[in-house]
Amino acid sequence: MDASSPLTFAIIGFIVGLIVGAVAFRLLSKGQREAASMRQKLLEREHQIAEMKSSVGSHLTGIYQRLSNIRDEANQLELQLKEDAAEWDIRDAAIQPSLDLSGIDSTREQQTATDASTPAMPRDYADGKGGTLSEDFGLKGKEATAPQPPRY
Repeated sequence: MDASSPLTFAIIGFIVGLIVGAVAFRLLSKGQREAASMRQKLLEREHQIAEMKSSVGSHLTGIYQRLSNIRDEANQLELQLKEDAAEWDIRDAAIQPSLDLSGIDSTREQQTATDASTPAMPRDYADGKGGTLSEDFGLKGKEATAPQPPRY
């Protein structure tokens, strides 16, 4: 065989073509693998984002429901406050400026204010000084109030 024969060139060309093809295939398949792995990562991230949106949405719905419950309770408390103020004839705007107490009679409030300024003697106290249930019953003299050192 001659080195310049066409069969030798064909065999060498075929071997070089196989080597170039293998290298090109290896490079292209590596790029495809990277692209496939990137697509996979992208799909995983999109799935995580969708789960996060779902959980945030359910969290916000729960917060909205709790806020609605708090508003309902606040309205019930305000109604109870108005009813109690009406029951006790309280019309003091300084207590709650936004509280509407227009349906309460102010003459009864003035009567209760004068009654409250002069307290009556409690029933469980004895009249006069030195009674059994007086304020100074059972207290010793001033000398007993001085602190004593502890005895061992």
